[in-house]
Amino acid sequence: MIDNKLKSILLSVQKPARYTGGEPGCIIKNKEDIDVHFAFCFPDTYEVGMSHLGMKILYDAMNKQDNIWCERVFAPWTDMHAKMKENNIPLYTLESKTPLNEVDIIGFTLQYELSYTNILQVLDLSGIPFMSKDRNENHPLIIAGGPCTCNAEPVADFFDIMALGEGEFMNIEICNVYADCKKKGLSRLETLKALSKVEGVYVPSFYDIEYKEDGTIKSVNPLYGAPVPCNKAIVRDFANHPFPTETVVPMLTAIHNRAMVEVLRGCIRGCRFCQAGFIYRPFRERNVDMLNQGAYDLCKNTGYEEVSLTSLSTSDHSQLEKLLDDMEGWTQEQKVNIALPSLRVDNFSESLIEKTTKIRKSGLTFAPEAGTQRLRDIINKNVTEEEIEKTAKIAFAGGYTHVKLYFMMGLPGETMEDIKGIIDTAQKIIDIFWSMPNRPKGKPEVSISVATFIPKPFTPFQFFGQNDSELIKEKQAYLLECAKVNKRIKVSYNDPQTSIIEAVLARGDRRLSKVILDAYKGGAMFDSWYECFKYDVWQKAFADNNIDTAFYANRFRPYDEINPWDHINYGVSKKFLIEDYERSLQAITSKPCNKQCYNCGANKLLGRACFEYNKN
Repeated sequence: MIDNKLKSILLSVQKPARYTGGEPGCIIKNKEDIDVHFAFCFPDTYEVGMSHLGMKILYDAMNKQDNIWCERVFAPWTDMHAKMKENNIPLYTLESKTPLNEVDIIGFTLQYELSYTNILQVLDLSGIPFMSKDRNENHPLIIAGGPCTCNAEPVADFFDIMALGEGEFMNIEICNVYADCKKKGLSRLETLKALSKVEGVYVPSFYDIEYKEDGTIKSVNPLYGAPVPCNKAIVRDFANHPFPTETVVPMLTAIHNRAMVEVLRGCIRGCRFCQAGFIYRPFRERNVDMLNQGAYDLCKNTGYEEVSLTSLSTSDHSQLEKLLDDMEGWTQEQKVNIALPSLRVDNFSESLIEKTTKIRKSGLTFAPEAGTQRLRDIINKNVTEEEIEKTAKIAFAGGYTHVKLYFMMGLPGETMEDIKGIIDTAQKIIDIFWSMPNRPKGKPEVSISVATFIPKPFTPFQFFGQNDSELIKEKQAYLLECAKVNKRIKVSYNDPQTSIIEAVLARGDRRLSKVILDAYKGGAMFDSWYECFKYDVWQKAFADNNIDTAFYANRFRPYDEINPWDHINYGVSKKFLIEDYERSLQAITSKPCNKQCYNCGANKLLGRACFEYNKN
């Protein structure tokens, strides 16, 4: 029995609660009563995966179906990985301890490119062939969802199908079609053909890719009547779509250990670097009464003392103030804190501070993204110097002394003056603190986190070539030199080597599947964890496969080039992305899309206009 073997090794690994299951809120079903046994895999540690709202949403949606049982599985940390290999213990689901190779479907969520080797770790520990072409009728169906599926070509060879877009309804339909094919005794190929008819389902093996001599794509040729383009699925009536009010409460402290309520989906802002802001379009808000009642029920059912109103830009909900007013009574009575994790500088207010700090203060984090107004205009971050200064005054007047700011480095059009501008912005905030007669006690501190910009598919900057590592290192050194002016400014940034790999995988094609496999076999795993990242292993894998990383990461992509993701439709047209990139070259900003429509194409997914502009 797996359980007996587990008992013998759990005390010899870090955090054994990662691997035991049995948490409050987990769902147990009788295998005899279901048609489809689904394992939802988050390819990272338990603590990271249990913080992911998408897993909670899909776990709830699928388990509400009598014929589907969705269990959870996470990537074992390196010590547990070694013990499982040593003791020949297959990876298993948490709820029933079923070996993964015995379930019907394994669904991976692809949240970031540096988790790709962990997909192979999970398959390896499950005894499942890495390549979809090597699996037979006895193997589970391996599917992928999540934001990285907007260009999942680098991992296309590992998956049977990709679920593009929003999974609440799509996953259930996938399971039902699979169950029907299973009852009919259809082959794996015939099952894939049936699944390819489901809205949002992309079957990689149904598309043959031809390449030119220069390495770019010549053509994408569909097989078996596969659609071109393949459209993503969305939840059209999001306003009234219910969300989980009961979730699994983790045994260990998760990264985000609180109740989470998704207040809206999509974004109106159009920041040109932000993939999420484009691939989650169109913008849709949830009903305020449903949000208030659901948040209350969720906190009551889970015992959490903090509820996070989650989205890409929560303060853009048109009735956020009303929602906070409605929540005020029960949150104060129950001593539940309200967190707003995605505030914007341009609509931050005294009212928001007052309504979200009655129980306790959470940290304040803002994202100016660029250090100068010129560069903020290029990236369409519609935030002005005056708004940044106003926000600092409001924060300090509200009793805050510590502010965290997010910036990016390596943006299109960036100069060293823009790098200096990052520190200048932080210094202005500190100067504002000292200039205020009603400043709070203590000393101010501004923490700056600077990420290396990565051009992502389905953004206007998808055409731009990433700065090479030497230039990024030069900019990082200059940033630290500028930061010496004030010890109250704390600077952190990421390793440019990880950014190179992320950019290659973000804009890559199917020729990278072999690279990822070789990297895993060479020991690459948990690549997003600095203590595990092995750049030399990746370098060898690229070299062994004659892959030039600059071809994928650092070169400008001509507008007429066929990109690896061009046969996928996430709602935003390539024509629009080209037009918006051209606007960036002239530092022309775009209004939020609830104020003016720029014909991005997302309205076609709704079958109507995204907004009633006469009301705005």
